[in-house]
Amino acid sequence: MSPVLRLGVLTTLVMIAFAANSILNRLAVGGGHIGALEFSLIRVVAGAAMLCALVLFRGGALPLLARGRIAGAIWLSLYLLGFSVAYTRLDAGLGALILFGVVQITMFAGGVIGGDKPPLRRWIGAGLALVGLAWLIWPAGAVTVPGVAAAAMAVAGLGWGLYSLAGRKAQDPLSDTAANFLLAVPLCGLPVLLWPAEPDAVSTAATGISLAIVAGAITSGLGYALWYSVLPRLGASVGGLVQLTVPVIAIVGGMLLLGEEITLRLVAASALVLGGIAYGLFQRRIGSSGS
Repeated sequence: MSPVLRLGVLTTLVMIAFAANSILNRLAVGGGHIGALEFSLIRVVAGAAMLCALVLFRGGALPLLARGRIAGAIWLSLYLLGFSVAYTRLDAGLGALILFGVVQITMFAGGVIGGDKPPLRRWIGAGLALVGLAWLIWPAGAVTVPGVAAAAMAVAGLGWGLYSLAGRKAQDPLSDTAANFLLAVPLCGLPVLLWPAEPDAVSTAATGISLAIVAGAITSGLGYALWYSVLPRLGASVGGLVQLTVPVIAIVGGMLLLGEEITLRLVAASALVLGGIAYGLFQRRIGSSGS
């Protein structure tokens, strides 16, 4: 397998893992099986346990005192907490639009500030993809967006964007991700202690705990370690662009798992999203071949 094809396969696996996180969170928190803060805490504990075990198994060390480690843990915690809190009120599609719209803006801005110079085709491709997402997710009629939930998802998007930007400098993706998760445990645990769930609020059921463990150990822990390994080869602007596939994958996965209807609007808008991404990523090669 060529390096380019391998990178494409690994990036696709990461995007599927990201989409799975949305579905698992929706099933657990949106389904009333567990509270948002509790889901975040169990998720990060499970991720830390899985990653630390893998690092220790291979005889590695946890770089807890590495430069920028505290910042990475803070960005990760903002994402985890904001993500779960937002999905108590937002529908999955609108939440995904807010999340990855903010991620896109954050990573493009961070890349430009850091010296990246995204070509015009990438800006056009990103714009087309965002238009497709808006068309895909925004209802045909008027909609009232819950302000607190939308703000929580925007914070999650900012946190994930900054976390991804930090990942471009990862020396050892597995160890770095394990250290981030381990330091994020007390950060995610503090809100649970400060704002414990009311006795008559959402109960923590075995289903919710199981979904949080899967989301933490597999789709988050292993998925984020893989993301840290491919991100340096993608760059900030491309990394932000490819993540716009996640809302489409999440919605399609939700329909397959939850029996939602596939509409012409979904097919057309998804084609616009994927077409914009393809244009932004591959236009240079197409143009070069004809010159």
